[in-house]
Amino acid sequence: MKRAFPKPTGEYAVGTLTYTVADDREELLRPGTMRSVACRAYYPVTKGAEAGCRPAAQMSRNMAGAIRKAFMVPLNYDQMEAAGENRSECFVDAPPVPGRRFPLIVFHHGYNSYREGNSFLCIELASHGYVVLSVAHSLEGLCTEFDDGTCLYYEKSLTKKTYQPFLGGALAALKLTRAKGGDAELARRFDAFQNKYCRFLMGRVEEWVKDTKAAVGYARRHLTDRIDFDRGIGAAGHSFGGDTAYALCLREPEFVCGVNIDGALFGDYRSDVLEKPFMQVSCRGNATIVTRVFLRHTKPVYRVLFRDMQHVGFSDMKHRIRVGWMVGRLDADAMHENLCKCHLELFDACLKRTKDRPALAGNDAITVTEYAPDM
Repeated sequence: MKRAFPKPTGEYAVGTLTYTVADDREELLRPGTMRSVACRAYYPVTKGAEAGCRPAAQMSRNMAGAIRKAFMVPLNYDQMEAAGENRSECFVDAPPVPGRRFPLIVFHHGYNSYREGNSFLCIELASHGYVVLSVAHSLEGLCTEFDDGTCLYYEKSLTKKTYQPFLGGALAALKLTRAKGGDAELARRFDAFQNKYCRFLMGRVEEWVKDTKAAVGYARRHLTDRIDFDRGIGAAGHSFGGDTAYALCLREPEFVCGVNIDGALFGDYRSDVLEKPFMQVSCRGNATIVTRVFLRHTKPVYRVLFRDMQHVGFSDMKHRIRVGWMVGRLDADAMHENLCKCHLELFDACLKRTKDRPALAGNDAITVTEYAPDM
């Protein structure tokens, strides 16, 4: 039976294009080479105008192979193609809405994930009137594909660097997810943990921010016909990409609000004050490692806890992997609907400014807590 993947619910169809920014900085993970940034843009299209345009593939043959190996799932590229399960709900180079510009959201995949890893979310946001740039982070992504046809796979040697020493760090991380205490105490414990075991990851946040600036710089030069930069930029991301969204909102003036999807807060943020509205989405298993978000902020921040979810499930893999211990037992469509609503409520209020505040309430899938400014 053919899998049923989410379809966009907004007033627009969705177009897509890719671009590569050949950056001028050295690739620190491979000294002697230069780092390039591969991006995919999703943007609104007047419904009907996409007719005759080719639907984008959800994944390439290279990507399908990389996912199969990484997640140990029986993905067969040829079978997906034959069954029509590899078509995305967006259309390659479809014409943008004439005379309209839309707010920009920059999205970041997680460590060892990929540029299209949250395509269902990005497409849904674009259908509601946003341009979404999904930024790839080469060598740290599962498979990064460039417009010249080349690709870079995840640098496997990095896995041991995520915790140093790896075994001690992994055990300490597991212990931390089971810790109890108030937000300030849990943030202090996480900082002690990362300073001891995670110096490598702490240092990578700045490089991902630089990737973002390269991607946005290209958009400012080439996509001004469809992006409204006057409202500022929204940031979002999953896992390490969510941490990047937090860093952008803390330290980059043009980013005005953001969402972190289940990302641990690697980096030294002890002296920072969050002056932008922000939403922290988490599964219960990772709720103890993100409490820094709820401290030292001058705008409202929101905690959204998903029930019966696991970390990997906050991505397109939720619709492809049926193993509960890996992606959580929450229904895939319920996860998608609530995750999209979280983003739309925050960005409609704080980026489009079409409402005074996010209207997000708890239900059978999520609990919601609003933190008023504490400074």
